Amino acid sequence: MEKLHAKKCRRVVLVPFPLQGHLNPMLDLANILHSRGFSITIVHTKFNFPNPADHPDFQYVPISDGISNWDISASNLVRLASTINTNCKDSFRKCLIQMMQQQQQEEKQNDQVVCIIYDFLMHFAETVANQMSLPSIIQRTSNAAALLAFCKLPRLRAEGYNCLQDSTSDELVPGLHPLRFKDLPTATMGSLDNFLQLIAVVCNTRTSSAIIWNTTDCLEHSSLTQLQEHYNIPFFTLGPMHKMALAKSSNLVIKDDNNCIEWLEKQAPHSVIYVSLGSIATLDQKELTEMAGGLANSHQPFLWVIRPGLGSGSDAHLPEAFQELTGDRGCIVKWAPQKDVLAHPAVGGFLSHCGWNSTLESISEGVPMICKPYFVDQKMNARYLTHEWGIGIELDEVMQRTDVAKAIRRILVEEEGSRMRQKVTALKEQIKHCIKEGGSSYNSLNELVQFISSF
Repeated sequence: MEKLHAKKCRRVVLVPFPLQGHLNPMLDLANILHSRGFSITIVHTKFNFPNPADHPDFQYVPISDGISNWDISASNLVRLASTINTNCKDSFRKCLIQMMQQQQQEEKQNDQVVCIIYDFLMHFAETVANQMSLPSIIQRTSNAAALLAFCKLPRLRAEGYNCLQDSTSDELVPGLHPLRFKDLPTATMGSLDNFLQLIAVVCNTRTSSAIIWNTTDCLEHSSLTQLQEHYNIPFFTLGPMHKMALAKSSNLVIKDDNNCIEWLEKQAPHSVIYVSLGSIATLDQKELTEMAGGLANSHQPFLWVIRPGLGSGSDAHLPEAFQELTGDRGCIVKWAPQKDVLAHPAVGGFLSHCGWNSTLESISEGVPMICKPYFVDQKMNARYLTHEWGIGIELDEVMQRTDVAKAIRRILVEEEGSRMRQKVTALKEQIKHCIKEGGSSYNSLNELVQFISSF
C-alpha cells in the first residue's frame, strides 16, 4: 500500500496531557500527521507549556488551567487530571471558537479544523468537540493491556474483591493473565474512589470516533482483539510512534547531556547498564544508597540518569565513597538522549521504571530490561516484560544493593541475559516489520489518514 497524504491541507487540533510521558507520544503523532500533509495545532495547558521553538511547523495555543504550582507525584495525578478537566473546558471552547472565526474571516477554506485528537485523560476536549459538532479521536498513550486492566477494576470491586487489601497479593487476577492483584495500580493512586471515578471516565469513549494506540499488533494482539470486541469504533495502532515519526520530538524540561554518547563510544558492546527512572519517580536516601551500592557491586559499566528531584528531600546524596569505588566505570548525567542511548551498541540492559514509552523504546532497540516500577501502568508493564515476553527481570519492591547487583550481572554477564537479548531482538525485528511499508502500523497510519480526510 502506497503512502497516503491528506487530499488538501486540513488542520488537526491535538490536546495532550501536560506530563512528559504523555506529551512526547502526542508530539510524535503530530510529526506523523504533519508528514502526511495535515496542519497541526497543539492546544496545551499553561502548566508545563512546551517550547514552541522545538517544533516551528506547529501552531501552539496555551489555554488557562487555573494551576500555578503543582507537586507531581503518583498520589496526586488523579487530582491533577480532575483539576485540568474542570478548569480547561471553557478556555478550550473559547480557543476553538476563536480559531474557527479567524479561519472564516481569512477565508482559509483549506485550513479548516477537521478533528480534535485528545489524550485520554483530557476528556473535556471531547465534550467541547461534541458541542461544536467536531469529530474527536482519543489517543491512548499507555498500552492496550493497561486499558483492559483499568476497565476490569470496577467489576472486580463489584464482585467483592478488596482492591486495596488485595494490592499485595500474588494471586492472579481473573481474566487478566498474567497480571497479579499486586500489579494493579490501586495502592499508589491516592483515594480509590476518586481513582475509580477517573477510570469510569477514561474507559468511556463517549462520542469519540476512534482510538489511536501507541502500540503494535505484534506485542498486544490479544489485548487489542479483546478491546476491539468491546469498543465499536475503529482502532489505529501506530506504535511505536517514535519510530513512525520522521522528525525527532523534543520536549525537555532538562536538557540532554550528549557527552554520555562519547562515553558510550569507549565501552564494549552490550557491556553497559543504562539506569533511568523517568521524569516523576523519586528515591529516598536509603533507596538512592542501595541503588548506588548495587551499581558499584555489579562491577559493570553504568550510565545513570540522576535528574534534579530524583532524590526525595533536599539532603539526598550519593554515598561518599561511590565515586572512588566506581571511577571511570560510571557516567552520571542529569538527563540523557534516551532513544540514542538505547540504540547504542554498548548498552546491554536498561534498568527502568517501565513507563510505556521507555518500554517501547527499549524493545524497539533490542535491549532487555531490569524492572523497578512505581505506579499507574508501570507494574503491569513490568509483569508483561518478565512473564509474557520474557525479556525482563523485576526487582523487589524494597530495593537492596545485592538484588540490584545480581540483576545487572544476570542481564549483562550471564547466559540468562543472552537468552533475553535473543528474545527482545526477535521482537525488535517484528516491530521493524510493523512499521515498514505493508506492515500493520504502516497500514494503520494510511487508514487513519483516510479516516481523518473523510471528515
